Amino acid sequence: MKAKIKRIEAREILDSRGTPTLSVTVQAEGVRGTFDVPSGASTGTHEALELRDGDKNHFEGKGVLKAAGNITHIIEPALMNMDALDQRAVDERLIELDGTPNKSKLGANAIVGVSIACAKAAAAVKNVEVYEHLRDLATMPPSRRVPLLYMNLINGGLHAHSRLAFQEYHLVPQTGDIGEALEIGTKVMHLLGALIQKKYGSASANLGDEGGFAPDMEDVREPLKLLSAAVHGAGVENDVKFALDVAASSFYKNGAYLVGRRHFNAAELRTFYMELAHDFPLISIEDPFMEDAFEDFAKLNSGKFIVVGDDLTVTNPARVEEAIEKDAISGIIIKPNQIGTLTETIETMKFARKNDLECIISHRSGETNDDFIADLAYAYGAFGIKAGAPQREERVAKYNRLLKIADNR
Repeated sequence: MKAKIKRIEAREILDSRGTPTLSVTVQAEGVRGTFDVPSGASTGTHEALELRDGDKNHFEGKGVLKAAGNITHIIEPALMNMDALDQRAVDERLIELDGTPNKSKLGANAIVGVSIACAKAAAAVKNVEVYEHLRDLATMPPSRRVPLLYMNLINGGLHAHSRLAFQEYHLVPQTGDIGEALEIGTKVMHLLGALIQKKYGSASANLGDEGGFAPDMEDVREPLKLLSAAVHGAGVENDVKFALDVAASSFYKNGAYLVGRRHFNAAELRTFYMELAHDFPLISIEDPFMEDAFEDFAKLNSGKFIVVGDDLTVTNPARVEEAIEKDAISGIIIKPNQIGTLTETIETMKFARKNDLECIISHRSGETNDDFIADLAYAYGAFGIKAGAPQREERVAKYNRLLKIADNR
């Protein structure tokens, strides 16, 4: 079976922050696959480049018309009549067309848009679910039959207008039943909102970029205390754990980490994390140190909880290999737009699993209603999926997709 690519369309749409992004559609054999590209606010410097126009007269320079033009004028002619079922060949051609180490010529947003839209078109040609098609592309040792839900119920850092240094506070229901996990998560979320309003006022229950509450507080322990109180109120203490995305690069400057009003060196911050893990049921901590501090990650990676790389590793095999060699992490965040193609994303996941790293598939803070990451997480038995709090449409779309997959099994 072959499915020749006949057309590739690109248009500018808005993401969940009202910022332009790309919607890409690949047509093959009378069917279409569309991927709406997300965009991150907290981005590692080693990520593939998201191409923006820079024209201040169009969305204050944040437009993506250049990337769309690259699809129309460069990528579409080059991929015409290629087999959409041959994902590796398509992605290798995209990488060849760009020719830069960080996708800066064509833009990682253009490349990942075409790559994943092609996979969706291929699934449609085969008349199978996207996760079923992904399993035809690769196999790897699964971590779980169903991914754990990392539900970001309190937003801070670059995802909220508050004084909270740490970026994400997750509730992680410990169940393989998606419906049960969502029931636990939403129950805790509603109780948490009521607690925040009661203690800090109704304005403090505003939402951050990823749908979680964004109270204006400074003490990084306070969200964990509030989560604990909400969990107790819901009566689910034995059914949940917590997780942090610290995003330490965002508050690292001149050799120190500014948390609240206190400056920490790496050793002091490591001690602080261990205290948090003693006091709260932490399953993982993501990016606990700045993005090049492999040695500091390694000193924390003692098995007490999963030490997760994101800005450290940026879904890049070379960065992941260095982290493995230095025993710096036990888990990795997977974001396809950090590296640029689906094939590279899958290869990074395979390499991580071969070395016993847990993979957590992640959305971005600037999201779309696209639900592809739910299929990606389920297809390869990822340890977890980060999709935000279940109270904004672009986040709920991922959870609803997981529910649909569960119903189809």
